[in-house]
Amino acid sequence: MSQLTVLIYTDDVEFAHMVVARWQTERTVPTFLISSDSSWEQDKDVKYDLAIVGPLHSDDPVAAFKKIDMQGRPGVYVTSRATTGLAVRNANPRVLVLNDYEGWVNAVVLLAGEALRRVDATNRAKKAEQSVSAAQRHALLGKYMLDMRHNLNNALTSIMGNSELLLLEPGKVSADVREQIETIHSMSMRMHEIIQRFSSLETEMQFAERQSHREMPISMHSFVSGD
Repeated sequence: MSQLTVLIYTDDVEFAHMVVARWQTERTVPTFLISSDSSWEQDKDVKYDLAIVGPLHSDDPVAAFKKIDMQGRPGVYVTSRATTGLAVRNANPRVLVLNDYEGWVNAVVLLAGEALRRVDATNRAKKAEQSVSAAQRHALLGKYMLDMRHNLNNALTSIMGNSELLLLEPGKVSADVREQIETIHSMSMRMHEIIQRFSSLETEMQFAERQSHREMPISMHSFVSGD
C-alpha cells in the first residue's frame, strides 16, 4: 500500500496519541496529521486520505466535518453521545460513527485501516486507467505516424530531389543560397532516416508479437503439466 495520510482532528491530545500509538503496532503505518479547531487554519492546505475526528471543545462535530471539507473521503467519528453520532451520520454518510467504549481505539484502527486499503486500491485503479488511456493515445499517434510515412517519404523525395538538382548547378545560385539548400538537403536526409527507423521498429514489434503468440501455448502447457 502506498503512503497515505490520516488526519486526526481533535482537541484532546491524549485521543490523538492513543490512535497513533495503537497504529504503530500495525504492519502498515500511514502518515499522521494532527490538528484541531485552533490549528486548522495553518493545516488546511495539507492533503489527507482519511479523517478521524475525536472529542472537540465546541462539541459540534457536524461543523467540524464541514470545516475539514471531506470531499467524499472516508472518515471515522468517535463519540460517547448517540445524538451527536446520529447527526454526523446523517450529514456525512461516508463517516463511520463509533461509540467511545472500552477498546474503541482497536476498532478505530481496524476500520480506518480497511478504509485506507480501499482508498489505496481506488487510487491504483485510477492510475491504471490513466496509464491505459495514455497508452491508447500514444498507440493512436504511432498508428497515424506509420500511416502517414508514405506521404512523408514522397514529400521528402521531392525535396531532396529538387535540392540535389539545384546543387548540381552551382552557378545559378549565390554561395549563401547554396548553403541554405545544402541545409535543406541535409535535414531532409535526417528526416528520411527517422521515418525509416519507424518502419524498422514496426517490423521488430511485429516479429516480437509473433514470437509471443508462438511461445504462449508452450508456457501454458508447462504450467499445467508442472514442468
